[in-house]
Amino acid sequence: MALTVDTDRLGLATLRRLPEESRPLVRPGTVPAGIVHLGLGAFHRAHQAVHTEAAVGAAGGDWGIVGVAPRSTDVVEALAAQDALFSVTTLAADGASTRVVGALAGVRHAAADPDAVVRLLADPAIRVVTLTVTEKAYQLDPVTGALAADAELTADLTTDRPPRTVPGLLVRGLLARAAADGGPLALVSCDNLPANGRRLRSLVDQCLALARVPDATLDRVAAQVTCPGTMVDRIVPASTDETRETARRALGVTDLAAVAAEPWSQWVIEDDFPGGRPAWERAGAVLTDDAGPWERLKLRALNGVHSATAYLGALAGAETVLDALALPHLDAVLRRLVAEEIAPSFTPPPGVSVPDYGEQVLARFANPAIRYRTAQVASDGSQKLPQRVLHTAVDLRAAGRSARWSALVVAAWLRFLHGHTDDGRPLPLDDPLADRLRATLADGRHTPAGVVDAVFAVREVFPAELAADEEFRAAVTGWLTALDRHGVRATLAGAR
Repeated sequence: MALTVDTDRLGLATLRRLPEESRPLVRPGTVPAGIVHLGLGAFHRAHQAVHTEAAVGAAGGDWGIVGVAPRSTDVVEALAAQDALFSVTTLAADGASTRVVGALAGVRHAAADPDAVVRLLADPAIRVVTLTVTEKAYQLDPVTGALAADAELTADLTTDRPPRTVPGLLVRGLLARAAADGGPLALVSCDNLPANGRRLRSLVDQCLALARVPDATLDRVAAQVTCPGTMVDRIVPASTDETRETARRALGVTDLAAVAAEPWSQWVIEDDFPGGRPAWERAGAVLTDDAGPWERLKLRALNGVHSATAYLGALAGAETVLDALALPHLDAVLRRLVAEEIAPSFTPPPGVSVPDYGEQVLARFANPAIRYRTAQVASDGSQKLPQRVLHTAVDLRAAGRSARWSALVVAAWLRFLHGHTDDGRPLPLDDPLADRLRATLADGRHTPAGVVDAVFAVREVFPAELAADEEFRAAVTGWLTALDRHGVRATLAGAR
């Protein structure tokens, strides 16, 4: 029986039909795999894959990416049907442009065949592993950094069953690689964790300790595996039917793996790759000895402001970040948060003005072509809040400075946990600690002071020094009282 080709679907067979400006820089199948990526979501496809394809297009190299989806089958099936091709639509205020990306050398579904992923991680041809798996997948306490291994991860590390968790996959792959003398490897976290390279190294070390690995294996992993820190930045909304329809209009074929993103894209990488790397600097990346200042800049002045906008906006009934920015007085409050608290809380990269960066952030958020839902930004708050907001407050208070605007963001999160907007509409609580937080709110008996006392005792979220800070607690209680009594609009109007 002859094979049939879907002539209406993006793939190798339909590349010639694409507009010249929309064709990939590299053709899938022509670049051998040198990178494994864990987490095949929209952000990776619109960020690391784009930078890597541009680097290979500019300087060559066997740096094709094998994308691994830990759980979802949808994206794997879509990409497999499209010869690993997908499109990225850049959404600017003055119009959109769409280009197909050919960086992927293949796709895998970890849950369906975890042992195949372990073998892939052990392959000497793979010299870089990148990750975008969100904060919660690391199973690290966001405050202490200690491994919070659940039963699944413990079983991954202490039994011979096929691994089911991301850390389990990664560590089992490292052990298989060490046993096969697979050579040097760089593990590159591209998630929004503070000091994400050091956090990833700590995760590996703690998992190896839990697995009771022999000293000789520990020494080999320590000698051959590096964890360079990074900072990644691009706003990538969740794909919708509109995203896919925009891609179809631009390409003339259907792309079920289409993603869209803002024009801005930044990648700062510590240059520590023992097995080599793509020429990412040829694709606009910043290679540095220390990504820390860049990480703090982005986590605090972009992600923190994003969270502030999302919580206050969602409470006021704003569906998108753009809608939230239209709330009277919110932009002024966000500017004060950046200038009065975020800027003095850390030392930025050389030559960078934090207030100017904040203005750039607000301009990006105001892009009318980006429809980033407040509920999406507001998800996983217990994991995001420490590095995005609480670390700013900790550093300010340690220096004897006020953290009043940071306290407003915390109060907005606490109000968000109640699950309804100011006019009574339901709000989703998508958080790994959702049950614990709901129970804690009940313990607080819904008075502002009671809620602060109860939730500040959740050590997975609040650092001890901040939880014990009476001035900060009072500021949060004051803001929460105002939000409860008057709502977001009135609270912002009276903010001083």
